[in-house]
Amino acid sequence: MNTGVPASKVRLYIDLVRGKSVAEALAILKFAPSPSAVSVAKTVKSAAANAENNFQLEPSALKVVKIFADGAPMMKRHKPRSRGRASPILKRSSNITVVVADQEV
Repeated sequence: MNTGVPASKVRLYIDLVRGKSVAEALAILKFAPSPSAVSVAKTVKSAAANAENNFQLEPSALKVVKIFADGAPMMKRHKPRSRGRASPILKRSSNITVVVADQEV
């Protein structure tokens, strides 16, 4: 999932849910006070729904096996500075990837 949040801020919440069951991961992210946590929760929910619909896996038996955030394309802007110069502003974003599987795996 593409987010408008930098990968460095998303990774703080990804580390909290790695290796947990989907229900436990969503409970942890529900009480985390950050827009990053909301993005991670939406991605985990989506991965669980895809596993249920596409592979007929039981949603209560799913576990977050792999989860990571990589950098995505940046919006590049410029800020005017003194003496006719400009400084770059890099508005970073990230891609969140979640892999869920059965608890036995």
